[in-house]
Amino acid sequence: MFQEAPQRPEQYRRFERETPGWFRDAKLGVFVHWGPYSVPAWAEPTGTSGTIDPDRFFLHNPYAEWYFNTIRIAGSPAAEHHREVYGDAPYDDFLDQWTAEDFDAADLMELVAATGAGYFVPTTKHHDGVTLWDAPGTGDRNTVHRGPRRDLVDELGVAARAAGVRFGVYYSGGLDWHVGSTPPIVDVQSFGVRPVDRAYADYAHDHVADLIARYRPDVLWGDIEWPDAGKAEGPKSLVSLFESFYAANPEGVVNDRWGETHWDFRTSEYQHGGAVEGGEMWENTRGIGYSFGYNQLDDESTSLSGPEAISHFVDVVSRGGNLLLNIGLTAEGTVPDLQRRTLVELAEWNSANGPSVFGSTPVAAELAKPGETPWVRWTRTGDQLHAFVRTTETAPALTVDTARVDPRSARFADGAPASVTITGEGVVVGMPAAGASVPVQVTFDLRSA
Repeated sequence: MFQEAPQRPEQYRRFERETPGWFRDAKLGVFVHWGPYSVPAWAEPTGTSGTIDPDRFFLHNPYAEWYFNTIRIAGSPAAEHHREVYGDAPYDDFLDQWTAEDFDAADLMELVAATGAGYFVPTTKHHDGVTLWDAPGTGDRNTVHRGPRRDLVDELGVAARAAGVRFGVYYSGGLDWHVGSTPPIVDVQSFGVRPVDRAYADYAHDHVADLIARYRPDVLWGDIEWPDAGKAEGPKSLVSLFESFYAANPEGVVNDRWGETHWDFRTSEYQHGGAVEGGEMWENTRGIGYSFGYNQLDDESTSLSGPEAISHFVDVVSRGGNLLLNIGLTAEGTVPDLQRRTLVELAEWNSANGPSVFGSTPVAAELAKPGETPWVRWTRTGDQLHAFVRTTETAPALTVDTARVDPRSARFADGAPASVTITGEGVVVGMPAAGASVPVQVTFDLRSA
């Protein structure tokens, strides 16, 4: 599904542009998957994307938001679970059971904003085809007319902007299991079977055009692909959608999952698609657990702890990327306790270390080198280099060019001076405490030229 960047088709070259600075500087976004799949909230926690045999992935899918697909695969554990618990009830029953009774968009955004996230992206239509607003052509198969009976996209957008966070929209253009007679995806070969006709292209176009007009998003986050009939220039085409998007928001950004047409940034997913991580602007996305949608089977063994999320965030930023970290809301509209704890711990760490992460740039290896033993990553802001060290050692060695970096300037995030000894390859730093589970920041000044 992820490939090296191809040559952009001619009609999309008009959109080649520098990725806006706000997006490069944001570093952290929060993704939210929420839909009828949050009612069964069930998937096998088999592993993270990119670590599972592709031929087994769909049969044993760890993504709870794929429940509608997985229960249609004969013999899958999800199908057996569905039969035992719900008696083969139709998937759309979950739309009516989805209450969102405890959902408070302002409360959610208070949590999101505390992390320092620069943008927020909720799903507006996932592959099940249910829309979280009164999308054109959906009849009553949306959250305004059934289930929550609320325009959830509007509530989230208003709350995000009130909290000072840029607002994006996720839209699944390539897959819609409710359209036509799309068979279940059972393996890599059948992954390419999707609606590609003119009727579906117009239907999807009208949805995205409505999202742009109503909510003026800052991020247009497509997924899987786009119907082939809607890719070429003309009325109700992707070209016209991108024109409308940039006209409404010149500082807006588009991801790379619109059928290899146009993008402002590339995307990887968990460990899948890592080849795009470098060069062009990129973003890694993953859930706190193995699933994007809330999965009741995810537990501490399958979920990022606060320290693990912090380390992953720092690693992504040090290599020039953004992290889009996902939470899956419950059917009632709350953040699961495990996921909330991780976000709170990330927020606490960012409140102390964020100035050296947000708005930073990567550090050239000839200036300072990352490493695994000890674990260290580097960022740069202005004339300062920041080492983030996670180690059990009391005096870890860091590889740094002491001819260009002043060891005497070493200090921790709170400004306290760090004890440093110069070595042949760099410096040894006296850590404030042994066995830190989160990265400890050590800042150095660059020497004057």
